[in-house]
Amino acid sequence: LPRCDYLYLDVNGIIHNATHGESAIGEIPTTDMVASYVFGYISDIFANIQPRKLMFIAVDGVAPRAKLNQQRSRRYRTALDRCLEVESTGHKGEVFDSNCITPGTEFMHKVDQLIEYFIRKKISEDPLWRNTMVLYSSHSDPGEGEHKIMNFIRYLCTSPDYNAAERHCIYGLDA
Repeated sequence: LPRCDYLYLDVNGIIHNATHGESAIGEIPTTDMVASYVFGYISDIFANIQPRKLMFIAVDGVAPRAKLNQQRSRRYRTALDRCLEVESTGHKGEVFDSNCITPGTEFMHKVDQLIEYFIRKKISEDPLWRNTMVLYSSHSDPGEGEHKIMNFIRYLCTSPDYNAAERHCIYGLDA
């Protein structure tokens, strides 16, 4: 892969894959299992692309007001479908509720803490990460990940010392 100067990661798609995508880690993933999957994924992307200047990691925060009703209806439908699926299959155990991948939930708070720990650990222990600035926008920052990324890019482009020859790479599974 060509090297870039700026790498932007929208992590929500990675979190969703860890919990119920094709690469799901189990029937009921724990927060630690999800975090381990996400850390491995981010590490692989970073190692393959090796941004020279900055990596910006964004997790979806509270959506704009106009989108809240749509999300609420989708989450309700997801919960209802999950209940009907459990009833029809006669499944007796617990089932992972993907609605917990929502800003402000206990699950996302714990994932947020683990991502912050991961970033600090990588910067202090991994020589590849030391020379790259890492910014993290958590679920407590309003806006969807891809919007946060685009706002940051717009901010960079208006900077007087911005170099238009620099390369930007945006990675997201849901955008």
